[in-house]
Amino acid sequence: MEGKVLARIAAIVFVAIAITATVIEMTREEAPVPASTAPALQPSADPLRATLRRCQQLGEAASSDADCLAAWAENRDRFLGRTPAPEAPQRSGDQ
Repeated sequence: MEGKVLARIAAIVFVAIAITATVIEMTREEAPVPASTAPALQPSADPLRATLRRCQQLGEAASSDADCLAAWAENRDRFLGRTPAPEAPQRSGDQ
């Protein structure tokens, strides 16, 4: 009988210590982590991106805008990794 009582007391002491440690850990306030002071990355200005934004704001009218059509073609070529095709030279005598 003495062994059972001693085991129960040891278990109660162990649980009490575990609860005490848990309460102490939960009430502990941690120091705030200092914010990073690294400079923010500023992407380079891309005129194609600005043109695409303008075309997006035009809505349906952009489908007939020559600048938008050219910007979409350039964006598509850039996405697909193609080099832009050289423009055909215009002859001054043809009309």
